[in-house]
Amino acid sequence: MRTASTAVTTALLCAVPPEPSAAELLDRANDTMEALTSVTVDWTYTGTAGAGGGQSGHMTTDLKDTCVTRLTWADAGTYEQIRIGDTAYARSERSGKPWTRTPVDKETAELGPTSCTQEFASFGTATKGEPTEVGGTLAIPLVVTDKADEGGTYTFHVATEGKPYILKVDYKGPEHRTTTTYSAFDRPLDVRPPAAAGG
Repeated sequence: MRTASTAVTTALLCAVPPEPSAAELLDRANDTMEALTSVTVDWTYTGTAGAGGGQSGHMTTDLKDTCVTRLTWADAGTYEQIRIGDTAYARSERSGKPWTRTPVDKETAELGPTSCTQEFASFGTATKGEPTEVGGTLAIPLVVTDKADEGGTYTFHVATEGKPYILKVDYKGPEHRTTTTYSAFDRPLDVRPPAAAGG
């Protein structure tokens, strides 16, 4: 026979929703990022010994076909691109040439990062870390490992305040490390062609 206190305890436990798993949190975060209309992405790449030099990048994008991108290599200077629909404007610090205007096709894709899209997906086994802060926003780290990526670990920092945005992704592997941060979610874009661009 159940006592009154046992019945109350059971009722309380049933009323408390189960805490989502790490995999569920990551799925929600990926879905939230896929639904964005714009975002700013910053990243750094550092190669370990024998794996090449470093690189950093900055992109503001509508995740479709409009974006502004700036890439900086440790040994090759800076490359900039403005893409608006089917047209890309680009210039390279190394070449010293002014902005050039070209249609977006296979050829230009080989010359520079014409894509404005970002993939928000994950794989492997996810586990929760200790709560932290990213840029002043509370976040939960979700550590993801996969047998196919031997020695590599991804850490997705997912906001726990407001929408579950992915705020930062750290990757540590045997040959390189990357850190990617996301900000300015769904802010209106004002992307225009450069003042002077050749054809």
